[in-house]
Amino acid sequence: MITKPLKTIFLGTPDFSLSTLEMLHVHTLIDLVGVVTMPDRPAGRGKKIISPAVADFAKVKKIPLVQTPNVNRCEEFFNTYNGDNVDLIIVLAFAQFLGKKILSMPPLGCFNIHTSLLPKYRGAAPIQYALLNGDESTGVSIQKMVKQMDAGDICYSKDLDIAPYESGGQLYTRLKFAAALGLNEFIEDILAKKITYTKQNDDEVSFAPTISKEMGRIDFKKDSFKAIKNKIRAFDPWPGTFCFFNNKRLKVFSVLKLESSGEVGVVNVAENTLNIGMGDFSIRLTNVQLEGKKRCTDIELLNGLKNGSSEFIVS
Repeated sequence: MITKPLKTIFLGTPDFSLSTLEMLHVHTLIDLVGVVTMPDRPAGRGKKIISPAVADFAKVKKIPLVQTPNVNRCEEFFNTYNGDNVDLIIVLAFAQFLGKKILSMPPLGCFNIHTSLLPKYRGAAPIQYALLNGDESTGVSIQKMVKQMDAGDICYSKDLDIAPYESGGQLYTRLKFAAALGLNEFIEDILAKKITYTKQNDDEVSFAPTISKEMGRIDFKKDSFKAIKNKIRAFDPWPGTFCFFNNKRLKVFSVLKLESSGEVGVVNVAENTLNIGMGDFSIRLTNVQLEGKKRCTDIELLNGLKNGSSEFIVS
């Protein structure tokens, strides 16, 4: 049993990392000797310089902080840390690969927390892909890091059910806390010297690459109703799901499947609701936001657009 606090460095960047960082900060057998994150960057319409959430936390708590676009080439990092003053490195949503020199630095190893049940959904967007594919469960994995992305041996794994109505934002929040709780359990295994390593099955590997804005676009001629529903869940709150309505971007927040048939991709507003034909059935876009307008129901949208014309086109 290890009873001496483990000298630990945490590498992470966004708000998603904060619960885990907080847990490390207050853990009685973790000596948080440093935090590494990305540099401050301009954000928003005004391009105001914003610090990563992890950097703000480190500054407030007076934890030694390194901000760098490439930790593998950061002299400040290597001048401060080496194998003698670091026992453990924890990584969550850091957005940088670690080179061999860092991976071999801590005696206990470098461990990455990943929000899927590896080897499923290696990559940057496991939460979105789980919803996009209609999965009923996901989870948290902790793997000992190697040079290949998310390919290290699994040291901890815990599953998490996905509710049928759950959005990307909701699942993000639950996994944010599940990651912290999972790491807390994993640290107990480290302290008790009970870590076990399970090699990933290469035959079961799948990937979750970075999400683009264009992935949220609805194709009424190709997408099934289930695919559209899954897009809405997966891409809420970002990048959002949309189509074009009379050449203006229309964000779509919820839909209903209707039994009435309709020509594929053709709009029907006969009952003052926004229905799109899908062949044997139709889809009603029940909650939407037209470019330059407020979010509203389809009925409110159509009432606001009445100008003597009832011809509408979606694409």
